[in-house]
Amino acid sequence: MGAVSTVHDFDLITVADLRKRGGLNWSLYPGALGSFVAEMDYGCASEIIEALHVGMDDLRFGYLPPVLVGEMAQACAGWLAESYGWQVTAADIRPVADVIAGLQIAIESFSRPGSAIVVPTPAYKHFLDVPLRSGRKVVEVPMVLVEDRWEFDLDALDQACAAGAGLMILCSPYNPLGRVFSNAELRAVSEVVERHGLRVFADEIHCPVVFNGATHIPYATVSPAASAHTITALSASKAWNLAGLKCAQVVLSNDADRETWTGLGMAAEIGTSNPGLIAHAAAYRRAGPWLHDVLGYLDRNRIRLSELVAQLLPGVVYRPPEGTYLAWLDCTALDLGDRPGSFFADHARVVFTEGVDCGDAGRGCVRLNLATPQPILDEIVDRMAKALAQR
Repeated sequence: MGAVSTVHDFDLITVADLRKRGGLNWSLYPGALGSFVAEMDYGCASEIIEALHVGMDDLRFGYLPPVLVGEMAQACAGWLAESYGWQVTAADIRPVADVIAGLQIAIESFSRPGSAIVVPTPAYKHFLDVPLRSGRKVVEVPMVLVEDRWEFDLDALDQACAAGAGLMILCSPYNPLGRVFSNAELRAVSEVVERHGLRVFADEIHCPVVFNGATHIPYATVSPAASAHTITALSASKAWNLAGLKCAQVVLSNDADRETWTGLGMAAEIGTSNPGLIAHAAAYRRAGPWLHDVLGYLDRNRIRLSELVAQLLPGVVYRPPEGTYLAWLDCTALDLGDRPGSFFADHARVVFTEGVDCGDAGRGCVRLNLATPQPILDEIVDRMAKALAQR
């Protein structure tokens, strides 16, 4: 393997540093390299940390202050307009604790009672269990490979929607396959959904993490019909590493949903934290340069992984993601069974997300988190290669 020509500050972060910090990837499995939780190992932007210190000094400890909600919403609206040309009023940006809280609200308050939930797979694993906890059936619709690129199976999606489903979960950019969908792809989905009268929960939490050659398009903007049937959820938590601060945004894009949300009262928003609101406002307004640096580093890592897989992991199929910092590794040719992550956890001391936990379409695959220092990424692949060689 060739030497890295330049050293970034992120390269200097060690496993010992990360274990001391205590994130889930580095504390749940002592002695193992954790690559299963979708959070970054790169710390946080100084602008966000400074804003949090000010918030603490100002004793922002009370119940969900309207002024903080307003500051977050204004910052988010400005960022959406600048990033995507999506003109959203601040009043239509509502705080929730996290995207999963938004999903639960969408299922329980914005879809037909008892109706099934359509989920393209492989999917973020909680898209498969949250509907079940709400008493709903999950209908998995596997993505399909078309000329080595993952796409929606529109015919299968049409059949699933026609069978009486009430809501589709759309992850864009797509976790775990890394797709960033074109306008034409999203419009095609919206036409299927509209034809059968479903709602869409658009999880766009990874939208700031998109690489050169791809452009994120908010699903609600692709047509008037999409705007009318969509509940959008997003957050700065992935791109700026803020997941523990409990804040996300639901974007309302039609009058009926505005009325429904108003009727929910405080219960929908109360789980949001004050530090989360402060951090999100700072991220959207001031922390763009930090994210730009991170995206450059992640881009280096996703290309580096291509080199490592080609050199050390013959039989593993990896397609560099267009967005997100998640890598999908197809290990089916290695004959490790449905759960190759178990093999790597036991024999390489590396812990991934099992693909099968993301739906039946994920059997034989694992999800790897690219948002780690490059030397640690190198060690992860090296451990995998050595474990395979010793079988």
